[in-house]
Amino acid sequence: MSPRCSHPAGSGNALQPTGRPTHDPRGVDNHLVVDAAAELKRGRESYAKRIWVDAYEKLSTADRATALGAEDLELLARSAYMLGRDDDYVNALERAHHAYLDVGEAGPAARCAWWVGHNLMFRGETGPATGWFARGERLLERERHACVERGYLLLPTVIRHAIAGEHEAAHAAAANAAAIGDRFDDHDLLALAVMEQGHARVRQGRIEEGLRLVDETMVAVTAGELSPIVAGIVYCNTIAFCRDVYELGRAREWTAALTRWCEQQPEMVAHNGLCLVHRAEIMTLEGAWRNALEEASRVGERFTEGVLNQRAFGEAVYRQGEVRRLLGEFADAEDAYREASRLGREPQPGLALLRLAQREDDAAAAAIRRAVSETAQGLKRAALLPAYVEIMLAVGDGEAARLAARELEAIAAAQRSDALEAMSARVRGTVALAEGDAQGGLVASRRAWQAWEGLKAPYEAARARVLVGLACRALGDEEAAALELGAARATFAELGAAPDLARVDLPTRGPAPAEDHGLTARELEVLRLVAAGKSNREIASELVISDHTVRRHLQNIFAKLGVSSRAAATAFAFRHDLV
Repeated sequence: MSPRCSHPAGSGNALQPTGRPTHDPRGVDNHLVVDAAAELKRGRESYAKRIWVDAYEKLSTADRATALGAEDLELLARSAYMLGRDDDYVNALERAHHAYLDVGEAGPAARCAWWVGHNLMFRGETGPATGWFARGERLLERERHACVERGYLLLPTVIRHAIAGEHEAAHAAAANAAAIGDRFDDHDLLALAVMEQGHARVRQGRIEEGLRLVDETMVAVTAGELSPIVAGIVYCNTIAFCRDVYELGRAREWTAALTRWCEQQPEMVAHNGLCLVHRAEIMTLEGAWRNALEEASRVGERFTEGVLNQRAFGEAVYRQGEVRRLLGEFADAEDAYREASRLGREPQPGLALLRLAQREDDAAAAAIRRAVSETAQGLKRAALLPAYVEIMLAVGDGEAARLAARELEAIAAAQRSDALEAMSARVRGTVALAEGDAQGGLVASRRAWQAWEGLKAPYEAARARVLVGLACRALGDEEAAALELGAARATFAELGAAPDLARVDLPTRGPAPAEDHGLTARELEVLRLVAAGKSNREIASELVISDHTVRRHLQNIFAKLGVSSRAAATAFAFRHDLV
């Protein structure tokens, strides 16, 4: 908020309580004699020190003795917000709105209307939120002079344009709001508007310009220039945005700053849940999986009050599912994914990858196909495409995997993110190896490994290194393969990545396998069962896949081996030591 909105202790036109027994304006008789002036003073002091519980209690006590003035009602509202008491926050803001109207201050009344609408919008109450925004606009129509509140009431327009994909219009509206904030020296409005300008530019593909604006906003936060609510909003929005556009370095830096900010306010509830989720995400990336589980579990234990924490809870549970899956704790992972879904968080791609790990290939394929088909936006699809490629290769749909790899490569080229490039390179390496292009697989996989190393993501780096090892083996360099696979194995063992450890052990045990002629691991399994005389139905039962998937694998096997029958494939397998 602006300095005009910050209302320091002793400011403005607050009604001063007398301490006499009064009749509460909300219909509650107060028979206790309270030194309301002293309570109000202590409440203001605690607010200034960000001691939120004491601020809320003291201001509430003073309010029960004698109704607070508009400015102190705003202090009460903000204290309630920081404690996750959204209903109390909105109630106090509505009272402040009417109190400003009673003394003829349309601007501050409109500002309160905007904040009420903002909170209701985040709760999903679109109709009431729109109504409050409209009320604020109507109040300002009566005002002939320029005022800072006009800038705040431009922000819903910015959001509408952004949701509609009208990024240039969103940027223009945000620029107008930023100009108003600058004119009135309102740091809060300026920060919110510049943040939205940055988001719009990034979504337009003007990455460097947009991220520079986002960084400028964060400087205002870390310099302590913003009010508590706006600081929390900017922190959480910026970190989530950096994560969504795969700016993992920035997400890591700003999460560390958010953590310090939260630690300075141990009583704060409102933004702590999201802070813990962001911390858990960074810990997962960095390989501190048990710490990530602990951070994510704290959301449900301590921070469930308020709309922001309710949203964070679903994300926290999904994060637990991801870590459990990587650790091989599949039953607990499934419980977490189901709970995340119940809370409204899409459980993909994690649940599909869990099904793949459980050898339920058809279920995995159905789930990931559905998730990709209903996701249109490029960066959101990017989060699903690596899993989609892995699963399509497992069920023998090489063409779908190839097309998805190309799509991810195009997204990475447009976004110019190190993390997206690392994801794309690993996918390209996986597809190349599946198609028998060992040299192409080696080049792409090594690039992925180096990129993940640079991002300090040991698990992802180890997965890429497995591909490097397999490519070296396919090229006949068994010594290099052993070194690469051994290094990946050591990382998996250190992390506790049991499923990956089991998979990497398969190719590292015993003598080097024969040339696989471009067949995937699953296709080799199918071929060996065909050579053993198994029917399609028997193969499907043994591998826990459908008859349709077996047929698709056989089509791919026949094409790669240049044969046209089961008998010819069996003869080829024995002739080339594939069984």
